[in-house]
Amino acid sequence: MAIPTYDKLMLPLLNLISDKKIYNLKTCEKELAKQLELTDADLNKTLKSGKKVFYDRISWAKTYLEKSGLLKNIERGKFKITEEGMKLLQEKPKNIDKKLLLNYESFKEFYQGSNNSKNRNDNTQTKNKTPQELIEEAYLEFRSSLVEDLLSYLYKVSFDKFEKIVLDVLVKMGYGGNFENAKRNTKKTRDGGIDGIINEDRLGLDKIYIQAKKWDKNQIVGRPEIQKFSGALDTPGANKGIFITTSSFTKDAIDYVRGLNNKKIVLIDGELFANLMIDFNVGVYVQSSFEIKKIDTDYFEEE
Repeated sequence: MAIPTYDKLMLPLLNLISDKKIYNLKTCEKELAKQLELTDADLNKTLKSGKKVFYDRISWAKTYLEKSGLLKNIERGKFKITEEGMKLLQEKPKNIDKKLLLNYESFKEFYQGSNNSKNRNDNTQTKNKTPQELIEEAYLEFRSSLVEDLLSYLYKVSFDKFEKIVLDVLVKMGYGGNFENAKRNTKKTRDGGIDGIINEDRLGLDKIYIQAKKWDKNQIVGRPEIQKFSGALDTPGANKGIFITTSSFTKDAIDYVRGLNNKKIVLIDGELFANLMIDFNVGVYVQSSFEIKKIDTDYFEEE
């Protein structure tokens, strides 16, 4: 039989892990291949990137179920069904698709965020979109999923690793000179963060005060924390600051920063920080890349 699309694999995958045991994708690939009676030829089909088609589709099915809260990651590469997943199976759905998953708030946030649309109708709009638009949408979906995955790792890493990640991102962005200099001028704080002063440029012509908090996503940074940070800038005579958190900022905190006149403070929440990690290749790697080429009309001009 033909390899099922990733959405057709979501229900079989959820049924497979309904015994509440811990699974990994390799085990799921093996078991689902047996259930679906796939041939060796099916299992060896690959994408242009070299990744196996069936494995890739299971991976995406797993991602969608995870974003919906129907399964959860236990540790790196391992996952199990959730109570919400068991509850859905008890309802005996005929299939699991995006329409069903959009009933779950966590998936709705993920899906709408990746497509920049709250009123998307897949069947009608897809037909009206150019191949270029579809590629860009797929890219945004990949990126949104990667941001979520990076955040889940950031919440779990040790404090020492978090410090290294923050400094790696800042150095890759051109701040702090090099990693050794940046680390030398920062220190850990008691509330799960780092603070210090780094060079704005390699020559050290200007300084930037930084503070970073590895806080849980529900521990939102409020205006009082930003006011303390703003006041701390006055001691070294700095007028530029970067405040990084793995969580987010309250509206009051954001409004306070916008109202500052004599100093510039940049707020970087977890989502933005994860995007910076992607942009500056920290904690990620390029799995595959594609080039879209067009005719060079100048080349065909007669001389």
